Amino acid sequence: MSQANPAIRVSELRKRFRTTQALDGVSLDIPQGEFFGLLGPNGAGKTTLISILAGLARADSGHAAIMGHDVVRDYRQARRALGVVPQELVYDPFFNVRETLRIQSGYFGLRHNDGWVDEIMHHLDLTQHADKNTQNLSGGMKRRLLVAQALVHKPPVIVLDEPTAGVDVDLRRSLWEFISRLNREGHTILLTTHYLEEAEALCGRIAMLKSGRIVALDATRNLLQLTNEHCAQLQLDAETVPTAWQGRLQRDADGCWRVNFGDYAELETLLADLRGAGVRVLEMHLQEPDLEDVFTDIMKRT
Repeated sequence: MSQANPAIRVSELRKRFRTTQALDGVSLDIPQGEFFGLLGPNGAGKTTLISILAGLARADSGHAAIMGHDVVRDYRQARRALGVVPQELVYDPFFNVRETLRIQSGYFGLRHNDGWVDEIMHHLDLTQHADKNTQNLSGGMKRRLLVAQALVHKPPVIVLDEPTAGVDVDLRRSLWEFISRLNREGHTILLTTHYLEEAEALCGRIAMLKSGRIVALDATRNLLQLTNEHCAQLQLDAETVPTAWQGRLQRDADGCWRVNFGDYAELETLLADLRGAGVRVLEMHLQEPDLEDVFTDIMKRT
């Protein structure tokens, strides 16, 4: 397949469920080899879009393709090029981990790929659970098994729909190490997540969905520059602050004061007013805007 074909291409996708317009003209190209983030609040249309890409739902209008293969007209090739990790924990309780992965391989006509299955289990910390029945796995291990199932046929495009929901910190770290390695080896990754720090750290570009429309699409570094909202956390030697700042300064449960400001001239004015009121700053921490700040701001404005 030519490199000219994007890994994922959707054009003017629309999908309606009764009174809900789940997708309203979504267009998007994701080049091969990209680590791409798709963010949005619940009900924004993320899972509907993924379902259309995977052939689990049919768009009312528009087109979608995986590696140049139309998801409707060339469903078989499109599906072979795609590995999807669903948001829900879906598993067959009658088989153990290794049997589950062998069966999944069979769906794609693959035989004698135990070497790759062993490698997947190793990187996802499933090896010691290989002979364990899937219903006896913890929630985090079931999540890892879903990732393994999506990878058994070595798809060039991998879609991760909330892959770390309910997964502990250690499991999240090793999972991202493996997924990042696959991305470095050329796999395209499409990630949806509510952990915005994950998207900020991993994704080169991000699209934000709201009510079935893309309301922001840019490189992550460019999105982070869309807000000039900064935050300062101060520990003061007084229980009250100057009257002019009482509406701006908010006190945390631990007794520290927080203030949001647009530029550092505002912060200097605050510090001058505190000095004028005889209030000393015992400690101060500055926090730069992160993706959560940008996301919140865009969702409010659009």
